[in-house]
Amino acid sequence: MRRLWIFLRDKVGLHGLGLVLSLGIIAFAVVVLWNMLRGLEVSAVVEALHAKSPVHVIAAFFLVAAAYLTLTFYDFFALKTIGRNHVPYRVAAMAGFCSYSVGHNVGFTVFTGGSVRYRIYSAWGLSAIDVAKICFVAGLTFWLGNIAVLGLGIIIHPEAATAVDQLPPFVNRLIGCAALAGLVGYVAWVSLAPRKIGRANWYVTLPAGKLTLLQIGIGILDLSLCAAAMYMLMPASPYIDPISLAVIFVTATLLGFASHAPGGLGVFDAALLVALPQFDKAEMIGALLLFRLFYYIVPFGFSLILLGTREIGLSLKRRRLPAPGAEPPAAGEAGVKSAAE
Repeated sequence: MRRLWIFLRDKVGLHGLGLVLSLGIIAFAVVVLWNMLRGLEVSAVVEALHAKSPVHVIAAFFLVAAAYLTLTFYDFFALKTIGRNHVPYRVAAMAGFCSYSVGHNVGFTVFTGGSVRYRIYSAWGLSAIDVAKICFVAGLTFWLGNIAVLGLGIIIHPEAATAVDQLPPFVNRLIGCAALAGLVGYVAWVSLAPRKIGRANWYVTLPAGKLTLLQIGIGILDLSLCAAAMYMLMPASPYIDPISLAVIFVTATLLGFASHAPGGLGVFDAALLVALPQFDKAEMIGALLLFRLFYYIVPFGFSLILLGTREIGLSLKRRRLPAPGAEPPAAGEAGVKSAAE
């Protein structure tokens, strides 16, 4: 194993290993989905969609909208953290919403979302290093929220995590306790003294204790709203408690995130189907299709409209501005021109 690791590290590289791992996760998920759904009829899925409660569907839509509103605070919080206070919330909201909706759908969120952020923030004087810092702080918010939700959920319902990772419940409960202990340790660490990560001109001063708790709260709210939206779309029977579904949902989301597949396509869906075998497959597919429509497709289309409208506005503004180096006409020339007209 050691020789294999050295060979892969030297010949393939760490980035290549990450790509191989992502492709492996996606391939495994595709095989699982194929085996689970090959006997499923499309008509059964359509029938399940028609049977959905309109009230629950509308509630899920607004919960997703609230989750995307929460995502805007990821960027606003990050801007305050790195000291770029001159950027207003409306700009942070647009950058956060568009970067996440594009990143979720295209995949490789760090690069795709970072590119969208740079396009928007560069107009406000932010550099590529500033945008990298924003991505780091926003990512930290995401992971702190995940640790908090998963840690609490696994401690309360370790069987939910067992449905995904196949580990014994007591092992999962230990993992949950370790996750929360690490989270408490991190909060204590940043509370004792200012902490910096990075070197040279690339460093970030981590939020202090109280701000870190706010950061964790933003992440928890985002994930809780998403899980609640999925809960609204779940089949009516058999019953599943919200905390168990939240644990399964967050775990499936992380697996999809690790795969770097666009929208976690295949990986997220396979994880939920494997972890929730008690539900009718047609009804589950209907729930997943609606969730993808609300969380991925609709925001993606809206973000493209926003970005396209912004680019058109910037292009028209540049055309109205005088060319660089052009001098305004002299007063006499202007008078002659006016008289001639």
